[in-house]
Amino acid sequence: MNITVLNGPNLNLLGKREPEIYGLTTLVDIERQMRDLIKDANATLDFMQSNKEYELVDAIQALLGKESQFIILNPAAFTHTSVALRDALQATKIPFIEVHLSNIYAREDFRKKSYFSDIAMGTISGLGANGYLLALNHLLNHTK
Repeated sequence: MNITVLNGPNLNLLGKREPEIYGLTTLVDIERQMRDLIKDANATLDFMQSNKEYELVDAIQALLGKESQFIILNPAAFTHTSVALRDALQATKIPFIEVHLSNIYAREDFRKKSYFSDIAMGTISGLGANGYLLALNHLLNHTK
């Protein structure tokens, strides 16, 4: 199993940016925790963050045709704006889990609309950095 973790804009600022909303855990911390969790599994983990929509689209398209692919996606602000990312996910048909650190449904109205939730395997929202580990655990334990 090959799992790609894609992170959208401003997630490189985790731990510094609005810690009262996003917590103190950095993206490096999250990657380290995920790599620890996957250590004994028969799986690989690729981890990427970009503030550029086209780089995330390119990363999704690069997975096309590869076997046993899954994506854990935190689209961040692109959640509410990116038809391009949605189209890439639909075109490649790679199963993915949508993750959000904060509860997007308990925030401003514009954050309550996700372009991804209806096509995701599942959505984890509001559980902080633990949401990534829950998504990874699900893929490791429930996906064949």
